[in-house]
This record gives sequence, structure tokens and C-alpha cells, in this order.
Amino acid sequence: MNKLSISKIKNLLTKESMGVALIVLISAFLRLYKIRDYMTFLGDEGRDVLVVYNILHGHLTLLGPTASVGGFFLGPIYYYFMAPFLWLFNYDPVGPAVMVALFGIATVWLVYKLGREFFNNKVGVVAALIYAISPLVITYSRSSWNPNPLPFFAILIVYFLYKAVDKNNVKLFFLVGFLLGIAIQLHYLATFLGVIIGVYVLVTRLFFKENLLNSIKRTLRDYMYLFLGFVVGWSPFLAFEVRHGFPDFKSLISFILYSGDTGGNSNFFSITYDVFFRIFGRLVGDFPSPEQYYWYAKPFLTAWYIFILILGILSVLLLVYQVKKVIKNKNKDFNKYFLFLIWFLFGILLFGFYKKPIYDYYFAFMFPLPFILVGNLIVFLYGETGKFLRVTKYLGLLVLLVVVLLNLKGYPFQYQPNRQLNQMKTISAFVVSKTGEKPFNFALITGGNSDYAYRYFFTLWGRSPVTIQNAQVDPQRKTVTNQLMVVCESLPCQPLGNSLWEIAGFGRAQIVGHWNVSVVEVYKLVHYK
Repeated sequence: MNKLSISKIKNLLTKESMGVALIVLISAFLRLYKIRDYMTFLGDEGRDVLVVYNILHGHLTLLGPTASVGGFFLGPIYYYFMAPFLWLFNYDPVGPAVMVALFGIATVWLVYKLGREFFNNKVGVVAALIYAISPLVITYSRSSWNPNPLPFFAILIVYFLYKAVDKNNVKLFFLVGFLLGIAIQLHYLATFLGVIIGVYVLVTRLFFKENLLNSIKRTLRDYMYLFLGFVVGWSPFLAFEVRHGFPDFKSLISFILYSGDTGGNSNFFSITYDVFFRIFGRLVGDFPSPEQYYWYAKPFLTAWYIFILILGILSVLLLVYQVKKVIKNKNKDFNKYFLFLIWFLFGILLFGFYKKPIYDYYFAFMFPLPFILVGNLIVFLYGETGKFLRVTKYLGLLVLLVVVLLNLKGYPFQYQPNRQLNQMKTISAFVVSKTGEKPFNFALITGGNSDYAYRYFFTLWGRSPVTIQNAQVDPQRKTVTNQLMVVCESLPCQPLGNSLWEIAGFGRAQIVGHWNVSVVEVYKLVHYK
């Protein structure tokens, strides 16, 4: 082995690289440990794997999942991400959940990479550590759901956007647009990233201008490649939208800007303050949601709140200070710090125009940001020199310790697993066992779930229930079988006379079987004699 090879190995085995490897391993454990037992698998997840099952059997689609609110559709890219993992795991729904976990693990490393390149090595390590152990981030990294991979793509967009501007590389601008097209198919609030990209390109192209006309030409060129990349990245869904007159795009704009009674906050400043606190509190400091306040003593909750608020304010003020410093010195680092500043400012301010309730997962396009800003603050305090050297060092270590302890307090495996996947499979198998291998109709009485999770297993086993059609479609009632299997998730349950179409459409019936299975009741109905 030559000296050059030995030198490369030594460089790889530095304390920093070993520390990052340990952080990534910790993140892998926290995202993959007992993932089957803790993953969410209800109606939405069942719908997704059912669509992907059909894709793998030749039924391609240009539509993705429906948005959780608003009634419009997303693009189909998430389904195609799911497909190889569902296939590799032999159609076990845990496969797509593992995919999301792998995206989450990769994002931990990307947080390190971005922190290191934009600030310094220590910032990258600290930010990656806190991101790896954040309970909220872990929660969204352990189940298959279309918004969950968005932090991965958001951080790639930010990284390659900086590289595109720094290197003046049109291929990278195309790549940024392409990634944005993918991100918007995962969640529509990724459109905020589009605004951030547009502002960043405009300002950075004009800030160090030598010739205004050339700067304008270059900016327009960059926008053109961004747009072309976006069209390609968004093309699966764009094809559907163009063909049908952009129905979902119109619904999206109306949904975001409509200012009627929506159940959300309508005060711009109140919204932006709430978002500011939550991206630091909910993500970095594991601050509880309002319905959990009663778990904690009021003095502790107040001190926790103040700590998070100060941490967030100081992190942003430090970034502003760094931006002002590089502006004054006309330093090229302006491109780095300014990108973080507008990612933060526009990410928060754009929420001020959103008149609906804001859920934690809406921040997915900003997930990595507060961790890097807090990491920047901690390292700044620790590395500050001068009269108060020891004080700031200890303060930096204390802040890091408090943040880590707050996150460890929310250890994700401290509660019993829900085992939803196994429950759905067990209940579905029981239903099939009571059909006597004969055709059957199926109904679910629930408080808000849908029956797709059950139907997925029925489809997988080749025992799909017959869907009852109305009299206009099926005047001879051929879609009504001789038995109706009813699963009751809402208890107590009275299936006879229920207004649910699957039950009412079956006609007058009588109960011939009733069983308690897992957390539900199962009924078998036949036609009344």
C-alpha cells in the first residue's frame, strides 16, 4: 500500500468523520428500529400501497395522492418512489416505510454536509446530531407518507441552488428546477421554495453586478433553465393538468389565498410569530403541542418556552450579523449566508398569507434550516474568543446539552407500539376466513378512517370484495352478493339499519355472526329471510 493510499485512509478516519458516521448510525437506529410495529398504516397508507400495487401490475397513473385538505391531487412521483420498495419487500407495506426512513437517514448526512459547506465542520456535526435525535423529525421518518421525504429534496435544492449561482452552471439550474418539480409533487407548500429560488437568483445576480444589462441577461437565462428543469420534474402531473385545464392548480391557488372562515388564523403577524416559534420549538426543542401542555408544570413549560424563543431569536440575529458582515466586505460568502436568510424569511413570511390551520408537517421544506441555524449559534458561542472566552464556551456547551436533553426526553419508543400494520392484516385475514371462499360485500363503520388498508390485503390475496353499485348502474343488483362483512372501528356498533351506502345498498339484512377481533368488531350479515 503506497503512502498516498495510507494518507487517504487516515483522512477518512478523522475524529470528525468518525463522529459523523456515529451520528448517521444513531439516526438509522432511531428510524428503523421496530419500524413495522410503530409505523402508521391506516386508510391513506392503504390507498397508497393499493395504487402502487396496481402500478406494479401495469396500471400506470398520472395522479398522486389527494392533499390532506383542499380536495385536490398531488403529482404521482411518490407512488413511483414507493414502487420498487413495495416490490422488493414482496408487497409488504413496511417496504415504503423503510424507503422513507432511508430518505431520513440520508437527510441527516445532508444536514451535516450543508452545515459544513455553508458555515464550518463543527456546525455541520452539531446540526446533524440534533436533527438525528429530534423526535418530531424521527416521527415523520418512520411511516410512508408523501410529505415525509420532502426535507431530503429541500436540502438538495438549497445546496445545488448555491452551487448553480456560485459556479454559474446552467446544468445545475436545470437540476434545481427538476428537483423543485419533484418536491411540489410531494407537497404543494414546496411552492414556497420556488419563491425562495426566484428571489435568491435575482438578488445574487444583481449584488455583484459589473454590468447591469449582462446581469439581467444572465438572470433571465437562469430562470429559463430553472423553468425547463421544473417542467421536466413536474411533467408526470403536468401532462394531466394540461389535458384537463389545470383543475388542481386552480384549486390550489384558491385554497391557499381564500380568506373566508377556514378555522385558521387570519392575522399575518400572529401567524408568522407562531411559525417562527414552532420551527424552533417543535423541531429543535421538542416543545409540546397545545393539547399536551397539561402534562407539564406551568413554571417548567414557561421556562422551556422562553429558552426556545431566545434560542430562535439569537440564531437568526447571528445569521443577520453574518450577512451584514459579508455585505460590508463584499465577500463572496454573501451567497451562502443570504441563501439561509431568505430561506428563513420567506419560509416564514409566506405562511402569513396562508389562511388555513398550519400543521407541523407543513414545515417539511424548512426542516433542516433551524437545526443548522442553532448549530451555527452553538459553535459561535463555543468558539468565541476574547475577554469572555470561558463564559461563552460553557454557554455554548450548556445550550447544546439542554437541546439534546429536551430531545432525548421525547424518546420515540417510550410508548407501546400501535402495531397498526399487523392489526389491519389480522382483521383482514379474519374477514376473509368467514366468507367461505364465496363473493362478499364489505363495509367499514368508522369515525374517520377509510377502508383502503383492508382492501389492500383483500386485493393482495385475490379476495377483493364486490362493490355495490346503485340501481342505475346495476338494475339487476348483480353486485349485491349473499353476504356482507362489516368491520366496526367505532364502538359500540349497530350495523343493522346503518345509513352507510355499503350497508343500505345491501338491503334488509340479519346478523349471522359477530366476533371481537383485535381492536374492532366484525359482523357477518346475510339477506333477511
